[in-house]
Amino acid sequence: MGVRPPSGGDDDEPESIEFGIAAVDARLRDADLSFPATKADVEAELGHERIPYNVHGDDVALGEILATVETAEFRSRQELLNALHEPFEEYRRNHSGGVFQQVRSMLPF
Repeated sequence: MGVRPPSGGDDDEPESIEFGIAAVDARLRDADLSFPATKADVEAELGHERIPYNVHGDDVALGEILATVETAEFRSRQELLNALHEPFEEYRRNHSGGVFQQVRSMLPF
């Protein structure tokens, strides 16, 4: 997932904020990890990485999310991302600031 940050009034095009599996995907592209990979391989390479799980930059260790995934081996990067999607969504729902925070996160400002 990625969301554009609010404009600071400048004319520069803002970059998007990556969170959830989009942020994991960016870390995977820079990691020295090949597939197929076991859950232990992913944990060893990226488990310590702090991954933003919402547009506000709140983060969680990838190892904590990975611990909730039942799959033991991932044949591809996409398979890993698919397995992480729902755990990240659940974590975001459970650690949000309530209804007001959820509505605010959907607004473009």
